[in-house]
Amino acid sequence: MRGVLFAALLTFPTVGIYAQSESGETPATAQVWTAWGGDLGFIWNEDLLADLGARLDGADGTSPQDARGFIPVSLRETGGLTFAVTSTNFDHFTGGSLGLRGGFRLRVPDGELSLVDASLRPRAGDPQTLDLVSADGKTWFYLDKLMYSIGQKGRVLDVQTMDLRIHPALAERLGKPQVANWAIAQLRMTLDVLARNGEYIEIVEGGPVWPNTEVPGVPGAFYQGDVFMTNFNAQYSRCTNNLSCTSGCACDGPGGATNGFAVFTPSSTLRNNVNNGTATATVAGDPLGTSTALYTADIAWYRKFTGSFPPYDNDQHPNLIWNLYRIDGNGRIEQIGRSGVKHAFVTTNGGCSSGPGSGGSTGTILGRSCSDTYGTSNNDSNPDLGPRSEIVPNGDLWGRCGSIFDTNCDRTAEASNGNTNYSQRMIVRESQLEATTPASTYLFESWYIVRDDINVYNTMATRPVSFSYAGGGPWVITNSNPYLLGPAIDRWVSPTSSNPNQKNVEIANEEGHTKVAVKATDLGDGTWRYDYVVMNVDFARAFTQGTNKYGDDADPAQRFRVVHNFGFDRFSVPVPTDAAPTAIEFNDGDLDTANNWTGAVADGVLTWTAPANPSPPANVPAVLNALNWGTMFRFSFVSTRPPVAADIALHVAQAGKPESYSATIVGPQVQPDGIFEDDFEVPAGN
Repeated sequence: MRGVLFAALLTFPTVGIYAQSESGETPATAQVWTAWGGDLGFIWNEDLLADLGARLDGADGTSPQDARGFIPVSLRETGGLTFAVTSTNFDHFTGGSLGLRGGFRLRVPDGELSLVDASLRPRAGDPQTLDLVSADGKTWFYLDKLMYSIGQKGRVLDVQTMDLRIHPALAERLGKPQVANWAIAQLRMTLDVLARNGEYIEIVEGGPVWPNTEVPGVPGAFYQGDVFMTNFNAQYSRCTNNLSCTSGCACDGPGGATNGFAVFTPSSTLRNNVNNGTATATVAGDPLGTSTALYTADIAWYRKFTGSFPPYDNDQHPNLIWNLYRIDGNGRIEQIGRSGVKHAFVTTNGGCSSGPGSGGSTGTILGRSCSDTYGTSNNDSNPDLGPRSEIVPNGDLWGRCGSIFDTNCDRTAEASNGNTNYSQRMIVRESQLEATTPASTYLFESWYIVRDDINVYNTMATRPVSFSYAGGGPWVITNSNPYLLGPAIDRWVSPTSSNPNQKNVEIANEEGHTKVAVKATDLGDGTWRYDYVVMNVDFARAFTQGTNKYGDDADPAQRFRVVHNFGFDRFSVPVPTDAAPTAIEFNDGDLDTANNWTGAVADGVLTWTAPANPSPPANVPAVLNALNWGTMFRFSFVSTRPPVAADIALHVAQAGKPESYSATIVGPQVQPDGIFEDDFEVPAGN
């Protein structure tokens, strides 16, 4: 149910909202409250600290880590932070300060840096940012990307996650100015709201507008879900020279002997569709920025293991993934990094509009025009990351039963999901980031899958990035422009390209979406290189058990399990029978040749086939390294024949109908010039 915040007494202080809603509608007047006490929890990125020449060097007054891995530091019950709430949620800090009762000490190259008895202070001109000021009055860190809700019947301001970032002054002190503003820890904060006349912030629940609900008074119109990825920025998180290493694991940069494993993580912001009867841009200036859904539905955002909620009778929530692509100097693209799945768990609902589908304060529903950001450190959080294999992507269904979060299928979250700091992360080998001649370029891609979202392509975005390594590291990723909605494959070959030697087509059906693109390049010596790229966006012929409804979970046999969610296991292109293709290649970007698909020609068709699994589990096809959702493979060869229209085929790994899908794209001319199938006489009876 949607929550609405308001003060119980009309005499409470009020303040104007510091910024107008993104929709252009003016929000209601905010009311000011004060909070103190509670605690501030830390999860330090100790790997990144080490890369910067720093380390934790002790702590005063901290408590043992909690179930999510945060180490709490108590906050003093003096002073207090003042903050504004609107009719929908916490909005911004307005002033005050709040002291820590203890804290951490860090060892940096030039001595000690103490956060013991530091204080939190709202930053002037940026009222959703808190500076962390040391006891001697210096600002070395600050907090942003707050994800908040009002809890315990208005008694608590619950900031469930936020980024602790390196202040430029500390970056200079470390001798690494390039790391200014990097996230170095994930924090959470629980503040106790001070009552006035015995009253607290009151939450009034209202009814949400779910997808596929008919619009009152508009015959034939329905509310629809359509969420947009409005922005993201990627950051380096850590690097190891061996994924099994526990100490002495430093990477050595370009040309190094270790070819380490580097992790990069985005901070990603989405926004729900703004439409309420009129088509208006949600992301202005972008070709995919305006939704075809004229009436915006609310989006369910319930944390895993929280129970049964409408409209799906489960704890449905969006999920986030991210990918990295390299385009080499010859114009060939490969996917060199892919993350696991980040399970979303709360939505902040910033910048919401009023009226139907307008969002709420409970953190469990994303409303019309509302925005939400998952910060870098939160997307690097072990408790919230799982494998893609647990998700049916076209529908965003999570198989809790048998997942890493519930291995024994007892409906109770495991104490630990087994993740390390390199599990489920987007890992890229250092050699894939090194400078090349001709120079390579890179594209970073971040996207959500959302149940009942009518357009997966505007829920993802890509931007150019570049990499550098200097002064002993660490790796620096620079986020560039243009930032565009849509997948990386559409930047490699545009779906609207007029080049006859390039094509980008979509295969869309009830099982999901797949894109196939090709570039035919004249090599100038009478041969052509054909580079095919297949991007499985959200296609899976999944094998599942159970019903995905909490109400059915009383029967263990009905607890929802994703046995597998394979995509494709073969890719085929017609080729001439009298001119065999050469230089046949397969590329999945992972540098592991043992799982490569093999290409072979038979009966005028070049087919790449995934390797077989010699001992598959029950009910799982005997295939390794299938082309699964969120994944791109490249298939290349050289031919003496020029490009013409040709039909490619993708075979589905899981048995069923159809066995394969096809699309018309570009391929080598099968018959020699001047000879066509119609020129051959077909014997009678055939």
